Amino acid sequence: MPLSTLLDHANRLQDAKLVDLAAQATGREVSAAGWTINLSRHRLDEPAETALFAFGQERGLPEAVERLFAGQHVNASEGRAALHWALRLSAPSGDQLTDRIRTSVQDALAWVKSGAADRYETIVHIGIGGSDFGPRLLTDGLVGADGALPNIRFCANVDPLDLTRALAGLDPAKTLVIGVSKSFGTEETLYNLGRVRTWLEASLGAGWRNHIVLVTGNQARAEQWLSGSCAAIFDLPDEVGGRFSIWSAASVSCMIGLGADTFEAFLKGAEAMDEHVKTAPIAENHAARLALLDYWNASVLHQTMRVQLAYSNRLRLLPTYLQQLELESNGKSISPDGEAIPAISAAALWGGEGSVGQHSYHQWLHQGGHAVPTEFILTGARGADETGQRSLLAHALAQAEVLANGRSLEDVKREEPDLDPVIQAQKVHPGGRASSLFFTETLTPEALGALIALFEHKTYLAGVLWGVNSFDQWGVERGKTMAKALNTALETGQGAKDPVTAHLVQNIRPKIT
Repeated sequence: MPLSTLLDHANRLQDAKLVDLAAQATGREVSAAGWTINLSRHRLDEPAETALFAFGQERGLPEAVERLFAGQHVNASEGRAALHWALRLSAPSGDQLTDRIRTSVQDALAWVKSGAADRYETIVHIGIGGSDFGPRLLTDGLVGADGALPNIRFCANVDPLDLTRALAGLDPAKTLVIGVSKSFGTEETLYNLGRVRTWLEASLGAGWRNHIVLVTGNQARAEQWLSGSCAAIFDLPDEVGGRFSIWSAASVSCMIGLGADTFEAFLKGAEAMDEHVKTAPIAENHAARLALLDYWNASVLHQTMRVQLAYSNRLRLLPTYLQQLELESNGKSISPDGEAIPAISAAALWGGEGSVGQHSYHQWLHQGGHAVPTEFILTGARGADETGQRSLLAHALAQAEVLANGRSLEDVKREEPDLDPVIQAQKVHPGGRASSLFFTETLTPEALGALIALFEHKTYLAGVLWGVNSFDQWGVERGKTMAKALNTALETGQGAKDPVTAHLVQNIRPKIT
């Protein structure tokens, strides 16, 4: 089915009221792995949705799922499989490569269970990108009922203050440093590891290595940096991309801080979602339906943004985590064969924590000039203060309803007849803003694992629809290359070729040297 068919449906529905479309689609809901997702409030009717499913079928979504779980080379530009899902297998599969991937995380879990890290009071986790976002999200999201965070500090930025803050007040003798770099060549991570090495050596002398754990796919380079052994080195396999590495030994700090049992439950929830995505047909498949909605909203309706609102304090870092997962994966306009793709790909993703955001950018969502699809992530919380939890969920439901249904001038006049007409006009809400609503009864480790796995699979399948490779990141690589050259220019004053950059270097350099 050509894109033009979907465009015809969009044109047919452009004047339809979202409130009417949603009323006819209250049953547009799917449930699996502890999550129910309501998709009623989208600019779709039954014929358009049927066409969208057919489009996904013809674009090969079922076959794409099969290729992923068969270990085929879905990462075309790098000629390898994407086997992050193998990290969450509860038992060996019998396939040598898949089981090697699984073993890499099981080795880290076994080390934690052995008590090897029990003597340390604080963990300093050093990484960047996927090596940082994932462990931060887990640490924040899987806190106990008392809300106390594990004693893990994070450092990602090459800005010297980031590490200075992370080390402030710590005793080197009671600190374990975990460095994560797949290539063991990441500038920011190596810079911070070098500084923390100096900090440890100053206090511990030759014993500094006993306070270092490294997670890398380049053990030889790591050992060269160490000039000896350290507390442990864990593998980060080539077939696991950085933004898909939350399930790997890259999260060993979380295994220590949250407990190995909690991390294993997290893996179990992801495996349950894997099974759903692997077996469910398109019309019932969480990941396929979300991918098709992304395509519909971004490529058919030309909505270039998507907002995610996490109505759960535990999930306040989820929008930031998913920014990297989705935008680094699908923020592309060229297909693996080097040709331009026929439609605009991933929408910009941003968002934050509800109900905090209601006091900042929600005004823009409701009455601004952009109609932006929104995702509401809701969780129950048994044992929480009932009044606060009920109020939080009520706010989320209210925001979704007003975004969709709006408030007409007639409504304002009827409800507030004594207002000045000028003010009445200002209180009109256009509505028509699409949204999806995700709900789980309790945010257990299993539920969080299932949710993140769902977004991983959705991202991959959306990439298939757009015709891009979700597993490379040439834009990121180019930025790194340019930064190295300009670092030299800032040091020497020479080498900047772009005239604006050269001008900036000449103005900035005297102020930092």
